Amino acid sequence: MRMAGLVGRDGEVALLGRLLDQTAAQRGSALVIRGEPGIGKTALLSWLARTAEDCGMRVLAAAGVESESRLPYAALHQLLYPLSAAIGGLPPVHRAALRAAFGLEPGQPDLYAVALAALDAIVDAAAEKPIVLVIDDLHWLDKASADVMAFVGRRVGSDAVLAVGGTRTVALDDPQRRTDLPDLELGRLTAADAAALLDTHAPQLSPSVRERFLAEAAGNPLALVELPRSAPVIATAGPLPLNSRLEAAFAARASGLGVREGALLLTLAADAACDVPRLLAAATEVAGEPVTLGDAQRAIDAGLIEVAGPALRFRHPLMRSAVYQRAPLAARLDVHRRLAGQLADFPDRRLWHLASATLGPDRDLAGELERYAGQARQRGATMSAVAALHRAGELTEQPAAATALVLRAAELASEVGARHEVERLLTESDLSALGPVEEARLANVLEVVRFGQFRDPAQRVRELIDRAVAARDAGSPQVCLQLLWRAASRCFFQATGPETAEARARIAALADAEGDDPLALALIAYTVPEQRGAEILDRLHRVAQAGGGPDTLRFLGSAALVLGDFGRSSAWLDAAVADARAQGRMAVIVRLLTSANWGRLWLGDWDQAIAELTESGVLARETGEAFYAVASRTSTGAIAAMRGDLDTAERLLDEVATSPLAAGMSYIHSARVQARGLVHLFRGENQQAYAVLARAFDPASPTYHRYMRWWLVPELLDAALAAQRVPEVRTLIAGLPDLVRAPIIEVAAEYAAVVLDDAPLGPAVSRWPLYRARLQLHRGRVERRRHHTAEARDLLRSARNTFDELGAVPWAEMARAELRATGESSSRRVSSARERLSPQELQIAALAAEGLTNRQIAERLFLSHRTVGSHLYRIYPKLGVTRRAQLAGALRA
Repeated sequence: MRMAGLVGRDGEVALLGRLLDQTAAQRGSALVIRGEPGIGKTALLSWLARTAEDCGMRVLAAAGVESESRLPYAALHQLLYPLSAAIGGLPPVHRAALRAAFGLEPGQPDLYAVALAALDAIVDAAAEKPIVLVIDDLHWLDKASADVMAFVGRRVGSDAVLAVGGTRTVALDDPQRRTDLPDLELGRLTAADAAALLDTHAPQLSPSVRERFLAEAAGNPLALVELPRSAPVIATAGPLPLNSRLEAAFAARASGLGVREGALLLTLAADAACDVPRLLAAATEVAGEPVTLGDAQRAIDAGLIEVAGPALRFRHPLMRSAVYQRAPLAARLDVHRRLAGQLADFPDRRLWHLASATLGPDRDLAGELERYAGQARQRGATMSAVAALHRAGELTEQPAAATALVLRAAELASEVGARHEVERLLTESDLSALGPVEEARLANVLEVVRFGQFRDPAQRVRELIDRAVAARDAGSPQVCLQLLWRAASRCFFQATGPETAEARARIAALADAEGDDPLALALIAYTVPEQRGAEILDRLHRVAQAGGGPDTLRFLGSAALVLGDFGRSSAWLDAAVADARAQGRMAVIVRLLTSANWGRLWLGDWDQAIAELTESGVLARETGEAFYAVASRTSTGAIAAMRGDLDTAERLLDEVATSPLAAGMSYIHSARVQARGLVHLFRGENQQAYAVLARAFDPASPTYHRYMRWWLVPELLDAALAAQRVPEVRTLIAGLPDLVRAPIIEVAAEYAAVVLDDAPLGPAVSRWPLYRARLQLHRGRVERRRHHTAEARDLLRSARNTFDELGAVPWAEMARAELRATGESSSRRVSSARERLSPQELQIAALAAEGLTNRQIAERLFLSHRTVGSHLYRIYPKLGVTRRAQLAGALRA
């Protein structure tokens, strides 16, 4: 291989060759190639594309273009354009999503609806011929396209699709930074490979000049190829960074051409995606004389541009940068105006060229950009809307109006977790003269991007309440409620301590003024559950009976969850999840799944919980909801402990304990301690179990939660019995009887009565299988020790059967040991067929058993319908069935 950028890349070429072989065998994969500018990633991608075509595969290619980075779905349109016919054959909902995203018909598609439609189009085409997706310059992709392509890359494992992208290593806003896709980092060439490449392209160099170029290039392939072509310029360049030296060399090469060639290059630099006829027309206007393909040929001969299919492109992005950045300001403004005139049929691109051609305020153009932002938002391209609002603010003369636009841009960016962009917007804006409503909106944004930076949570709660009240008094009650929700969330989830008692009472009083508004009820539940839990649960039930939309269900479910009514909270949150799935709102799904399955742990529905928590963890990484990934890990660790996988449980719980995202979040640490106590108990570490759980009742401990500590009473009592520390535990839970206002507290109180006072099982515990079986195990032990063998066996059999049904292996083994002590043998539990399924397989099997088609399942779980079919192909033999109709029975067995 003596091609620029491929000398010394034998290992990378071999890797890509293996991936091509896997693709041909219908094992899809994705890879991101990273490297500094000029390191050879583009050459490697070009080799991949040619090799794939030689192997009979179909290549779909796209490249990020800086001038199109603000145009929603521009790169995706470029990538999928060859599949236009296949897109026409998609189901109507998918076809409409893509056409609306590309601006070909009206519509408001969610980004993930577009992503799922793109995935289906690609995998359907791959069923006919293996497909290789080649996407260069990922760092310049528009955010919507980047998210869609990352979504696709994560889901092609069962399809004949290979997706490979290239990006810069140092790109701060690299759109692939949270894709979880495998990385291939390209390093500089070794000394021997660098010398071989230089000798290939410049064999006549003298030894001294050759050594100088090798030293200057330092293993960068582009520099080794291009520096010798511009030796006079480099000789006088001085100690510039390598990229600056290359730009200087390219600029010098461009300046050696004529006026027409220069006009063509500047026009292409201003819009690298422009088609050739419009490119030549705009360049002609810039030059003041006709620019033809002959002028383009001279630029090609100079090694600056090349033909790429039906278009022209710079041979390297640094060439484009050199031409554009070194052009006079007036020339850059002029070329953008000329391009805007040529792009009347492409309103989005025309608008951005007008914005780039304008200096100083322009009210009309700012208005156009604001309207464009609204349209982009409706198309699911939030970051395009952010860019438009930011530019509109720059073109707005009135400072207050400009600040309002930038603040709106920051709000939108915060919704999708673009923290770097939010910080940049806020840093560049004058926020010193905001009114009370704007102050409240800014505080809401800061709660998203700087949550952990407020060192005094209690003080922050008071600040949020004050700003919320000021916004209400200024005529914005909805902004007030939004900020109160932030304050109430801190009160419940953080270690805000007893000093927030007055603030919590104030939030509840403000919420009372809103009557039975679901958000108001959630505010009260989050702040004063001890005093008003029972009342709020009754009001939640009445509101639910009256009906409401997804936001109503979300707030009802959240309120019921923190009050410990896990049955109703799971039902309401499940309904909200179904609505979020229908809309493709993945970030919302993450939050709802994590919450719904936190409560489901203690109801004993672990199969569904582990499947949905696994899904939540995957989606959390995709959407940037890192905090919910930590919360999901906590619940997954608890299930692992209760099922007897203690090593996995410890690993997950240790990850939570050390995560900076969990710092100060007392509710997470309370839940972690509950699971950790069980791990110690199941290992026979009784004193450690008691110590860990008892600390959760100490106000000075970071694991203390003023309300959730009562949820740990059953585990604390089990540990106290095992560690023989019952007198101490009576003191710790002395305040429990005064708090019986919610289901989980009722369970805790009845559990305490049975364990400490030998009371019979009460009605609350009887409705919760896990707690009922645990108390039956306890009572069975007591009766055995009293030599009431028949009574003990009845209780222990019932407990064993429930534990077996739940898959609660440690408790089931305890029940068997107690039965053996009564003289009754008890065979080991036989695992069910469904336990041989992965969490995702279990989810798919359950949905198929409900009668959903492969496409319907795919839309629910954000997979391709062909991936669902592949999973079912593997599920059938695991469950011992041959038909879809047999799934329901196999899952019940």
